[in-house]
Amino acid sequence: MSDEDEAPVVKKARIFYGSLEEKEKERLRREGISAAARDAVKAGIEAGNINISSGESMEMEERVSERQAEVLAEFERRKRARQITVSTDDVEVKACLRALGEPITLFGEGPAERRERLRNILSVVGPDALKKSKKEDEKAKRTHEYQQTWYHEGPSFLKEARVWLAKYSLPRAVERLDAARAHKEIPESTRTVKQQELHKALRNVNNFCSQIGDDRPISHCQFSPNSKLLVTASWSGLCKLWKVPDCTLVRTLRGHNTNVGAISFHPQATLTLEESDVNMASCAVDGSVKLWSLDSDEPVADIEGHSMRVARVAWHPSGRFLGTTCYDNSWRLWDLEVQEEILHQEGHSKGVHDLHFHPDGSLAGTGGLDAFARVWDLRTGRCIMFLEGHHKEIYSINFSPNGYVKESACEYLKDLVNQSVDTSRMRFCLS
Repeated sequence: MSDEDEAPVVKKARIFYGSLEEKEKERLRREGISAAARDAVKAGIEAGNINISSGESMEMEERVSERQAEVLAEFERRKRARQITVSTDDVEVKACLRALGEPITLFGEGPAERRERLRNILSVVGPDALKKSKKEDEKAKRTHEYQQTWYHEGPSFLKEARVWLAKYSLPRAVERLDAARAHKEIPESTRTVKQQELHKALRNVNNFCSQIGDDRPISHCQFSPNSKLLVTASWSGLCKLWKVPDCTLVRTLRGHNTNVGAISFHPQATLTLEESDVNMASCAVDGSVKLWSLDSDEPVADIEGHSMRVARVAWHPSGRFLGTTCYDNSWRLWDLEVQEEILHQEGHSKGVHDLHFHPDGSLAGTGGLDAFARVWDLRTGRCIMFLEGHHKEIYSINFSPNGYVKESACEYLKDLVNQSVDTSRMRFCLS
């Protein structure tokens, strides 16, 4: 007989030996307590102390459905999270978290945990939230760039000045274009010979003389239109006139109390203007702008209106207008005939450092600390060209005499500038 054929064991009933008196007493005692409890409950119901409903029940379906919905939603979220693709580049993951307004890292969090956190966030807000955030950022940037150029309401005679500028600049533009066409008719060989002669003369430029101009760095200098005088501006607050080429001091101009940023000759100074007329203009860090004559060491007049550093002053080719650049993110145009500010132009997001007028007198170029340059049409007041490409502050901007080329210099040339500024010395070179 095998083990499988063995008969199942039958459990035998227990056999109790002895008297059952104690167990019977215990049973009767329990039944008595149950009866007493039933009597007590019945008495409480009759007295109104125990409220027994008449077959009413409480529905549990709503709470159960909410719990089931939460479980299903969590299940679906995890399913979406598994389907979302997240970049393995930790830098890009941080950029995505920043775009979503989440902390880019948590305490003790590694790249893998960070990717998982981004995936979980995207499973909640949706993958399109990141694209939407990027679009909003780009839109905000475009809006910010658009809002960088705005215009002040000008005085009543601004229109008259613009009409005057148009009448002044158009004939000059015609003359310049005629000269350019005539130059184009010159044979190429002749132009090449002239260019070679010019390069040869430039290679022969040598240091003619050197002169200490001040005990503080010289910030700016300019030759007079007749090339017989040189004016310098210094951080000492002094401006000085020098004879050319013997470098003898003619006059010291005293009026500024702080660093002078620039000084500039009137286009007709030393040519048609009298020495007692306004021949020069200067500016300083304290926002002061002063006008000077050639026969006095005291300023002829002050131009008030700037509250921050004025970096440059530039004369319009006509000599009627004076432009100033300020670190309040604006530049201004002053009409010296009516002795009023006719244009207060904003548009740069940082301070404006340099200004230069087109030879025709129709345009003005500005360069600022925001690394951008702008070209303004003085006849309409509009910014007609936005120049970008520099990565540092623009400290110099200039039109070519032919009117076609524009040059600018940024902070990359700062070391070269400092080599001449820190010496407090002037050098004259002759070919």
